[in-house]
Amino acid sequence: MSYVLLFKDQEKGTSRQIPLEGAIFRIGKSPDNDLPLEQSAISRRHCQLEEREGKVVVFDLGSRNGTYLDGKRLPPESGVVFSPGQTLQMGTYSLELQPDLRNPKRPPVEHGAVRMPEPERAVSPAPPPAAEKPKRRVTPVELKRVVHATLIDRMDLKHTDMSKQTDAELRLRTEQVCAQIVQEYSSKLPPWLTAAALVREVVNEAVGLGLLEELLEDEDVDEIMVCGWDKIYVERRGRLELTNMQFTDNAQVVAIIRRILAPIGRRIDETSPLADGRLADGSRVNAIISPLALSGPTLTIRKFAKTPFTVDDLVDRFHSFTHPMADFLQLAVKHRANILISGGTGSGKTTLLNVTSNFIPDGERIVTVEDAAELQLQQDHVVRLESRPPNIEGRNAVPIRDLVKNCLRMRPDRIVVGECRGGEALDMLQAMNTGHDGSLTTLHANSPRDALARLETLVLMAGMELPSRAIREQINSAINFIVQISRMPDGSRKLTHITGISGMEGDIITLQDIFVYKQEGFDSEGKVVGKHLATGSIPDFVQELRQRGIAVDMGMFGE
Repeated sequence: MSYVLLFKDQEKGTSRQIPLEGAIFRIGKSPDNDLPLEQSAISRRHCQLEEREGKVVVFDLGSRNGTYLDGKRLPPESGVVFSPGQTLQMGTYSLELQPDLRNPKRPPVEHGAVRMPEPERAVSPAPPPAAEKPKRRVTPVELKRVVHATLIDRMDLKHTDMSKQTDAELRLRTEQVCAQIVQEYSSKLPPWLTAAALVREVVNEAVGLGLLEELLEDEDVDEIMVCGWDKIYVERRGRLELTNMQFTDNAQVVAIIRRILAPIGRRIDETSPLADGRLADGSRVNAIISPLALSGPTLTIRKFAKTPFTVDDLVDRFHSFTHPMADFLQLAVKHRANILISGGTGSGKTTLLNVTSNFIPDGERIVTVEDAAELQLQQDHVVRLESRPPNIEGRNAVPIRDLVKNCLRMRPDRIVVGECRGGEALDMLQAMNTGHDGSLTTLHANSPRDALARLETLVLMAGMELPSRAIREQINSAINFIVQISRMPDGSRKLTHITGISGMEGDIITLQDIFVYKQEGFDSEGKVVGKHLATGSIPDFVQELRQRGIAVDMGMFGE
């Protein structure tokens, strides 16, 4: 027996019939669902219907606001029979199941013919949503191009004075004009694409960030990678996925890149085909276009959480480290130890720097120096400095090194450098050695020992012909602790070492591991299995605190 769904939008008072096609019929906010719904109460993957032996079974896919069958909320990922005569409710939308009388294959299942289980009784476990590849629902590119071209023509954007309109006013006007255009092309819309979804997509490309708007709102997405107009990848929970989204063309991608960079005074064109930037929320942006990018304009956005992570998030939610390790970091920051955070690309250095900096007591003056401002310090007295690239004539650039030198004249209690990438490493070490204790910075390295070697290399980039021993003595006297964070094979981030610098033996800096992460293997789902351990070593820093009469809980160093 074939079925149709009677779909009702109670808020708008409209209804329509939708054929129930395929073995699995998905409903949710994402456009690649069989029935995309736009209400905020609807989750990205809300629920799905499956036909099993002549019956329709409904599964809630862990939605935030729930799926209700005849007023009773379905338990997550447990199947319940959905029969004609019943009402499936989600948000202000409702669905009723009806036999498709145009295509009868077997007698309809009458309500009451099958004993209906209560929602608390599961029919069978739902398959994990990620186990099946979602259907690719791509908005027809030619249709988008036509609507977009018509929109530009009717609004005459090229001759409109944008300065007289706020962003909200411009967006509202664009939505109104676009809705009229889409209505004219309604006969060309595929059955699964609503007019509102097409309007939103075109308007986002015209005055927003296009398809990126939806991905930026998706809290499960950690990173967005655009590889030309027709390939958009995302990282979710440490795994790369190819989305079903496509831009109209490469020119649209370049326009969006320029829209991102314009508010922060950066540019991208053939003479300057690569740029770093940030979004308003601090998310990091890198863009590169032709002639350097052969596969088309490439855009990478590393998203920042809308609500900054706390130490409890990293300890209890992500299990990146343990409470004793957090207590030790808090002790070190509070009592002005100089800390170097080391890690590979995408390992979480900036996130850890944000969390660690929250241990700085209120009442201190903090100066931050970054290439693209992305730190989210919560203290009141924070001065943020951001480097400046060269102008169109190739002049007036202000590199990080100049900012580090300048901030020494700004009477800082703490200096926080987002990342040492060049000669500023020397200025940072000198600052740590001349009364600016408690400073923090990060650099790229794969282990504490590698971090020392890289720091030495960066100091040499300053152009000072210093002997290796002199550089190492500077590092030994400036840095107290190296905190190593790594991205594991399963995508999780773990703090693998808290290592103290304990002195020099000859020309070699000696290191002392205080906490380490011991990986023991993988579980059946491919997740890393291991544990954080205290080595039992007590750093000299702690002994000095105790000699000053500062109480230290020595239990954190026990097994």
